[in-house]
Amino acid sequence: MPSSEGRLLVSIHDVAPCFEAQIDRLVELLEARLGHARFAMLVVPDHWGRAPLAESPAFQSRLRGWAASGVEMFVHGWYHRDDSSHTGAEGFKARHMTAGEGEFLGLSHAEALARMRDGKALLEDIVGVPVAGFIAPAWLYGPGALAALGDCGFSLVEDHFRVWRPGLERAPIVRGPVITWASRSTMRTASSLFFAGLARHALQGQRTVRIAVHPGDVTKPSILRSIDRTLAAFSRRHVPSRYADLTR
Repeated sequence: MPSSEGRLLVSIHDVAPCFEAQIDRLVELLEARLGHARFAMLVVPDHWGRAPLAESPAFQSRLRGWAASGVEMFVHGWYHRDDSSHTGAEGFKARHMTAGEGEFLGLSHAEALARMRDGKALLEDIVGVPVAGFIAPAWLYGPGALAALGDCGFSLVEDHFRVWRPGLERAPIVRGPVITWASRSTMRTASSLFFAGLARHALQGQRTVRIAVHPGDVTKPSILRSIDRTLAAFSRRHVPSRYADLTR
């Protein structure tokens, strides 16, 4: 990579059988701007307990195809649903940073470890290659989840503001906010569109830029237009890259 260029890391979140049509639309959008398979997928083993990947052989086949073409695969929780009770700072995060989807915010070390290990084993068995890492739903990690990360053999972890190696969160590989969009309310959509527009200019000097898209994004044309403009703006000076490049 020439020294004058940065990296562009793009990911599709919430990859699950229940969102297959939306994922296809996002893949089409990303590949039109970035080229074939120049993005990552964050796979949920059983989205909200209603879309078990283990019982969807057709979608498993699609995941194998994407992985074989070069798409990086991350484990993205297990259920993506938060069933824990929260107080204090974690309660604030659970209420204001996600709509009941911060699955790993309140889990104990033992439960977080079990879900991480099961998710890793399932996804690697399906795609036949090591996963790229682990990213918690809503990018939220409680103490139990942070403690469990180093026990699972993941290479990389990501939250809203960092990418790091497990156990080295105080020395992240990447710093800076991820650009993402919110579709669940008019106000959140408006604020995410505003931030994306600001980021297209303010983050051009960032060495590594991260962009994340979600199945719900396809429900709003304004978000799809913003995603396309954002990809176009950053791909001029940032090379579409792989998360694995960060560890080399």
